[in-house]
Amino acid sequence: MGKNVLYISYDGMTDPLGQSQVLPYLEGLSKLGYQFTLLSFEKRDTYQQFGDLIRSKCREAAIEWVPLMFHSRPPVLAKIYDRYKLFSMAQKLHKQRKFDLVHCRSYIAAELGLKFTQKYGVKFLFDMRGFWADEKAEGGLWNQQKWMYRKIYQHYKRKEKEFVVRSAHIISLTQAGKNELAGLYDTELQKTNSSIEKKCTVIPCCADLDHFNFEKINEEMKMALRKELGIHERSPVLSYSGSLGTWYMLDEMLQFFKAFKFKYPGAAFLFLTKDVARLNDAVIKNEIDPADIVIRFSSYDQLPIYLSLSDYSIFFIKPVYSKIASSPTKHAELMGMGIPVFCNDIGDTGFFLRQYPLGQMVDIANHNFSSVINSMADQLVDRFKIRSVAKEHFDLSTGVKSYSKVYEQLFDDIIQH
Repeated sequence: MGKNVLYISYDGMTDPLGQSQVLPYLEGLSKLGYQFTLLSFEKRDTYQQFGDLIRSKCREAAIEWVPLMFHSRPPVLAKIYDRYKLFSMAQKLHKQRKFDLVHCRSYIAAELGLKFTQKYGVKFLFDMRGFWADEKAEGGLWNQQKWMYRKIYQHYKRKEKEFVVRSAHIISLTQAGKNELAGLYDTELQKTNSSIEKKCTVIPCCADLDHFNFEKINEEMKMALRKELGIHERSPVLSYSGSLGTWYMLDEMLQFFKAFKFKYPGAAFLFLTKDVARLNDAVIKNEIDPADIVIRFSSYDQLPIYLSLSDYSIFFIKPVYSKIASSPTKHAELMGMGIPVFCNDIGDTGFFLRQYPLGQMVDIANHNFSSVINSMADQLVDRFKIRSVAKEHFDLSTGVKSYSKVYEQLFDDIIQH
C-alpha cells in the first residue's frame, strides 16, 4: 500500500510561517517514505518573491506542491470562494492520486478533511494549531457585537466539535490546549469509545536548532554587528523578535524596558521586526528615548547572529482564552541560542519556566518588573542548559519523530481496516 498524504494549509509556504513550521516537517517525513501533495494558499507578493525557492525545495524533497492564490476581499465572500477552490482542487487531486490520509492544518483545512471523511472515507488528521475561532473573536477580527461575525464564530465552534470527534487524530501545540480539549469534548468522545488522551498528541512549535545555535557565532562576529548597529560593546541588550501585531503587548514591554534601563543604565532594546511605524509610535507614547531603541528587520538566515547580541529576550502575549493553545516559535529559537527570557504565562511557557532555568515569569498585571529583573540578575545564566532543554523538547528532529509516530499509528489503522 502507498503512503499518499494530502497536506492542506491555508497558510502559505512562501510566508515565513510556512517555511519554518510546515516545510521542514514535510521534508523530514518525506524521507521516511510518505508521499506528499501539498495544497496551500499563497499571497501574490510573497509568491512572486519566494515561489521559485519553495518550488525548488519541494522538488528536492519529492513533495508535489500545488499553490492556490489567497483572497482577502470581500472579507467573508473571499473565504467562501477560497474554500470552494480548495475543495474542487482537492477532489481533482484525490481522483488522480487516491490519498490514504488528509493532514489538515487548522480549521479551514479541517472543513475539507471532514468532507473527505464523509464522502470518500479517507481519514483526516486535525492539526489544530490553536483555538482558531476564539483567536479571531478575541483578536477583534470577528467583532462579536456584529450579527454576521457572531454567526461565523458559532459555526466554527460547532465545527471544532465535529473536527475533534470525527478526526482520526488531533495535534495540539500545548499540553494546556490538550487539557482544555478534554474538558470540552471528552464526554462526546466517550460515545465513540475514545478520549482526548487516546487521540491527541502534543507537538509544540519547534525550531531548527542546527540553525539556532550560539556555538556557531564567535565574539568577533558579535562585536562587528554591535559596531554596525551602534550598540556599545558593554551595553546590556534586551531583544524582541517578530511581528508586533494583535497578540503582543508592546506598551507593557516598553514599560518593562524602563525598569530594565533603571537597573542597567547603558542598556539597549533591540527589535528585530518589520513593524517600524507601530513601534516608533509606541516609543513616543511610552516616553522612551529613541536612542535606546535599535530596530532592524532580519532575514531568517541572519536571525541567529542578531539574536546572539541578546543578554535577555522578552515576549508578553495577551493573556486571553485562546492563547492557552499558543506555542511561540520565537521561544524555541531563543532557547536554541541559549538566551534567557522574560515572558508571561501563556500556553505551556509557565510549565517550562517553572521546570527549568530558562528565565523569569512576569506577572504583567502586578507590574512586578523590578523584582523579576533583580531576580534574573542574581541567577547564573547557563546557556548550555537552556539549549539542552530546547534539544529535548523543541528540536525540529524531535517534532518530526513525534509526527512520524502519529503517522505510523494512523497508517497501521488504515491497513488493518
